[in-house]
Amino acid sequence: MSSDQHYERLIRMYQQAPINRLYPSELTLDKGHARIELAPDPGLCHAAGTLHGSVLFKLLDDAAYFAAASRVQDQFLVTTSFHTLFMRPAKVGALHAVGRLISAGRQQLIAEASIYDERSRELARGQGCFSRSGIELNSVIEQEGNDTPS
Repeated sequence: MSSDQHYERLIRMYQQAPINRLYPSELTLDKGHARIELAPDPGLCHAAGTLHGSVLFKLLDDAAYFAAASRVQDQFLVTTSFHTLFMRPAKVGALHAVGRLISAGRQQLIAEASIYDERSRELARGQGCFSRSGIELNSVIEQEGNDTPS
């Protein structure tokens, strides 16, 4: 399978994941790199009017995950650890997260991600460890496709 076909499959998996109905976003991939664009809903803010940290964590984890997954065509990866640094409050507006693969071993991959606002200010960053799950990627993609409403 070509890299482009693999990226298309991962993007479809991302789009079909039920959790992403709460976070309508766009994923693009390249070898060892991922970018996610999101315009969060104001309903995702906490009482102080800025985005809840869970939204930022999800963006960081997803961007790092898919940067790592871009290099693994046979198995679904799982996040085994993730370290997060929130640098400034995130207001509602266009955000983008950029993920980059740092290291790829046989069983474990390490990737990092940063989130930027409309003014290109870094809001948060994180680094995660991702492991092969033993679950065939084809079975996850096919399963997601079957569960998604038309």
